[in-house]
Amino acid sequence: MAAPLPPNDPATDPSIQDLIAARPWLTLDAMDGLLLDDVPLAGIADIIGTPAWVYSAATIRASYRLLTGAMADAGLDIQVHYAVKANDSRAVLAHLAAEGAGADVVSGGELLKARHAGIQASHIVYSGVGKSAQELRLALSEDIGQINVESAEELAMLSDIASATGRTARVALRVNPDVDACTNDKIATGRATDKFGIPYADAVALYARAAALPGVEPIGLATHIGSQVLTLAPYRDAFARMADLVVELRQRGLRVSTVDCGGGLGIPYRNEAAPSPAGLAAAMKNAFHNLDVRLAMEPGRWLVGPAGVLLASVVLVKQTPHEPFIVLDAAMNDLVRPAMYDAWHGIVPVSPTDAAAPLGPASVVGPVCESSDTFARSRSLPPLAPNARVAILDAGAYGAVMSSTYNARPLAAEIWVENGRWSVIRDRQPMEALWERERLPA
Repeated sequence: MAAPLPPNDPATDPSIQDLIAARPWLTLDAMDGLLLDDVPLAGIADIIGTPAWVYSAATIRASYRLLTGAMADAGLDIQVHYAVKANDSRAVLAHLAAEGAGADVVSGGELLKARHAGIQASHIVYSGVGKSAQELRLALSEDIGQINVESAEELAMLSDIASATGRTARVALRVNPDVDACTNDKIATGRATDKFGIPYADAVALYARAAALPGVEPIGLATHIGSQVLTLAPYRDAFARMADLVVELRQRGLRVSTVDCGGGLGIPYRNEAAPSPAGLAAAMKNAFHNLDVRLAMEPGRWLVGPAGVLLASVVLVKQTPHEPFIVLDAAMNDLVRPAMYDAWHGIVPVSPTDAAAPLGPASVVGPVCESSDTFARSRSLPPLAPNARVAILDAGAYGAVMSSTYNARPLAAEIWVENGRWSVIRDRQPMEALWERERLPA
């Protein structure tokens, strides 16, 4: 496999044509411009306005089937729990539930949202380092499939709550394997210095303690090394360590029936090399094929990231001696990933005329009063006039779900595209909603 492209290097940026060609759900029509699943994005913007999120149902469905198909081809009987934090739209959750997916949740709100979207409680796992007593009571009352315990302190609290309510919590210990996923520091979760999981050296003793606690039934192990992982080597290392733990626990007479392998499979934002589901399946099979454990996984970004775009319009183009600033009506309050992670997203003109025009370097920014409100620097783009539209690609994960109303900017609309038609799945937030829940003091 080729090495990933260096981050944010204009010299290696894929062209507009290459970005579209690598995403079969996108096409550029000579008359209608950029299409998502044959639906003109300009037509959506004409009616709904911008900024607006647009999701392809067919792309989400195809990604899920490709992933589960790769697991089946490897002979793995695996439970797929969609990581709700990637995109918690009820339309997305319901769509994946219809495909057979469960949910990986990290809050009481996500748990309830998954349930309201039709995901069975038995198909929900609950992760996270700071589950409150109220949230644990909710998980127990819903009788969810599994709670991934992340500390000795949480295990003790859960035992007390379960015993007091007369319930039994099915738990997996989330183990920190001390493996570097070689991803952005802010989304790495499997190193010894990260806040997530139980230290590897403590896992056996804590599992034995869990087996002796009232109200707790330890059923297995879980791990998660990070997000946007672009090489399989860290997975192999983490899975090997987890397999060793399974063997050691069983040698001590402890039952281990499941291993939750986490998520984090990366996507090619810049058309860089990225691991395939088949490669991940092979890594799982190599580690666990002889252990007779039920496997689970928690994909998020890989399922929904490529399926979404953020539509935006040009407010103005500010000329400077260095390079022009293309100012959009979308901002970091809509898509925060570039500001938070220096993340790279493809930017494609919606108009066919713009897409075919000569290119030049430009910075693409939003109107928020922060220098970090920047989507791209020195990006090769055609001249864009005010009101021209662009699509920011691969925005289906960690996009709308991380939006805010910073600078009193309402949340954007969300659009669902399926079978050649589109519909609104979240209305644009009205301006009045920004203050309607506020109260002036007496």
